[in-house]
Amino acid sequence: MLQRFLSQESLRKRALNKVNQGALHDYLSTPLTSKKVECEELVIVSLDLETTGLDPKRDKILSYGLVEIRHMMVKLETSRHQLIAIDEEIPEESAVIHHITDDQAATGIPLEEALPELLERLAGKVMLVHYSAIEQNFINAACKKIYGAPFVIPIIDTLVLARQLFERRNHTIQAGNLRLFNLRPRYNLPNYKAHNALSDALATAELFLAMASEMFPQPSKCQLSRFLTR
Repeated sequence: MLQRFLSQESLRKRALNKVNQGALHDYLSTPLTSKKVECEELVIVSLDLETTGLDPKRDKILSYGLVEIRHMMVKLETSRHQLIAIDEEIPEESAVIHHITDDQAATGIPLEEALPELLERLAGKVMLVHYSAIEQNFINAACKKIYGAPFVIPIIDTLVLARQLFERRNHTIQAGNLRLFNLRPRYNLPNYKAHNALSDALATAELFLAMASEMFPQPSKCQLSRFLTR
């Protein structure tokens, strides 16, 4: 209960005091990005996870994709896509969505090997996602299980930004309006194949930059605090 009243920097320090040496300790040893950093100076990691379901207590991470935004530009050379091997069959109902088969998942690496690289890529940066409950909760659950301490990071959520823009314009939000691939046409962004972690991360990065340009035509006039979800 107390945690909801603590700053993220306080949560980072508390988590650091709980964790042993290792990947999460190294991650938590890096101070979080200040809310006062100007947008053009931000380093943002647009991240997407594909999972076997929506419950981080029961379901598994199958892949992650990421790409960085620096100086409010997508840096394609930073992109990364990684399959995660799991010790169970992939449910048919989820395979229909993300198209990751058991054979494909078997070529991946265990989460215990993938998580250190992911944490290294995120250290000291801002995480950009569309619907933060998935990425935040699944990575947090993985960190608690493997390292015994929580995952703490500043987050920008394009779904939250979209809701704010709809409300600002007094637009009624219909079912499906806030889905990633329903929002992109509003900004004349190209169609990508959905539910691939890397293409979804890129799609989210492009959507954020389009939204940010609409909200703040002069990036030098805004700070991270204007976008933060948490």
